[in-house]
Amino acid sequence: MSNLKRLNVLLVDDEPERVNALKQALHQLGHHVVCQLPDTTDLNQYVGDFHPDIVIIDMDSPDRDTMESMATMSQNNPRPIVFFAEQQNDRRTMADAINAGVSAYIADGLQPDRVRAIMDTAIAHFDAHSALREELEKTRTQLADRKIIEKAKGMLMKHQGCDEDQAYKTLRKLAMDRGQKLPDVAASVVDVLSLSNGLSK
Repeated sequence: MSNLKRLNVLLVDDEPERVNALKQALHQLGHHVVCQLPDTTDLNQYVGDFHPDIVIIDMDSPDRDTMESMATMSQNNPRPIVFFAEQQNDRRTMADAINAGVSAYIADGLQPDRVRAIMDTAIAHFDAHSALREELEKTRTQLADRKIIEKAKGMLMKHQGCDEDQAYKTLRKLAMDRGQKLPDVAASVVDVLSLSNGLSK
């Protein structure tokens, strides 16, 4: 996500003076507030409807409902979240907010002159976290694929009395003949041979 493009912002704040100050700062930076909410109730739904590039929340402190709303949004419609806390919070609260998806937690409240730097930081953190999460998910998928392929090979070796290389070639041929991915074929082989073994007992 480039920090130079015009960003669509979803703003959560119920204090008119703060809202006006932040809107003015965002406007001067060339950004656009696509939605403003008084609280984080149904935050995930509004993010899904308005597709903002970033979410800015300004309130005294993140309460339990806010934490849950941010976590739900981060799970279903992940976006960078900037949280301006008007009250000082302990480390536990800040850690819980980060775990709920906050990309930048500003403990000394809204400061319009720092909005650009804070938004850039939040976006950079969000992009880095997203890349890490994608890499972790890719690794998990590869491990799961390898596990099911190994299981299928083992069952084929036992069922057909072949060696590991022959079992692997059998799986590859099935995948090519069916036009399927090797892990998908391996899963089918495991299902079929598991059922066959169950019926033979």
